[in-house]
Amino acid sequence: MLQRRLALATIAALALPACGFQLRQAPKFPFAALRMVGSESTITAAALRRELQINGLRVLTSADPASPADASAVVLRVLIDQRERAVVGQTASGQVRELQLRTRFRFNLQTADERILIDDTELLLERDLSFNETQVLAKDAEEQLLYRDMTSDIVQQVLRRLAAVDRT
Repeated sequence: MLQRRLALATIAALALPACGFQLRQAPKFPFAALRMVGSESTITAAALRRELQINGLRVLTSADPASPADASAVVLRVLIDQRERAVVGQTASGQVRELQLRTRFRFNLQTADERILIDDTELLLERDLSFNETQVLAKDAEEQLLYRDMTSDIVQQVLRRLAAVDRT
């Protein structure tokens, strides 16, 4: 019985690569350096900068002095990075019952000589949050967790777009 299970597990493990299954790998970027300009001090931009550096890309900001070696760096312009909170449901007495949280991130990517690699792209994520005024602290923690999740999702989407850029 144990040998049969072991044999089935071995067959399944050998069949996975044959079907094209592969774990997600770290992105490979077609450029060695990236300069972030615009709203670079916001939460999402800071998370993006940190993730790019973790993946081996040299990230420069507008505070970094320009040098001739940085002429090959692409420019990521962060046009909009904002969080929104809107009331979408109320009780008959006007108390808030449901909120909608939004994270909006708009960016573009171009070469140092201003050739556009990624046109203006807006990523908009929305999450619904039920609200109860008797659980304000718990709902505040849940809201922060949802914003952190949306930030992480946007960063991953931007990384995939940057890795798919064709510089030719």
